[in-house]
Order: sequence, then structure tokens, then C-alpha cells
Amino acid sequence: MALFSSNSVKAKSPKVDDGRLAYALKAPWFSEKALIGSENGVYVFRVPADATKPEIKAAVEKFYGVTPRKINIVNLPAKVKSLRTRRGVGTRARRHKAYVYLKKGDSINLA
Repeated sequence: MALFSSNSVKAKSPKVDDGRLAYALKAPWFSEKALIGSENGVYVFRVPADATKPEIKAAVEKFYGVTPRKINIVNLPAKVKSLRTRRGVGTRARRHKAYVYLKKGDSINLA
């Protein structure tokens, strides 16, 4: 029953700082929904496709000086868009964004 005991030690995530932190957050995501969420302590960032939650958490801690409570990563699929050319249709690139939830009272200055 050692697998289900409450005395088990949780594995700590390793500190990530091998130069990738500068690329973990590409830019803040400015949309109407994101700006409304920032009033409630939820900030949205554009992230690379291979970014992980520990990397995003470490980057937010390093660059903004706040500790995130929770991070969600969303993969937005490519969209087919009509073009005003002979081809007719094209695709918009897929995107990835991260929702960073902060503790009550913490905030990030994006300006």
C-alpha cells in the first residue's frame, strides 16, 4: 500500500534556467477576453509550441517577479481563411497561448 499512502513525497519540478526562459514567453496576448481576465488575476501570453508549464512558471517568476498559482496551456488550431487572390483559400498559422493565474493581490504590469 505504499503507492497510496499520504506520506509519499511529491517530486519537485527541477529549476529550468538553461537559456530557454528568454523564449518561454513570446508576448502578452491582447484581446478583449484577456484584458477582462487580467482584472481578475489571469494573464494570457503567447508561447512557443514546445514550452512546458515549468518553463512558463520559471519565466514569469524571473521576468515579472510573481509566483503563478496555476498555468493552463491552450493549442489553437490553424484556420482556413479566404484570400482575395486566385488561390482562393489559405491557412492561418496555429498558435499557442498560456493562461497564468496569479494569487490574490498579485499583478503584472504589461505596459
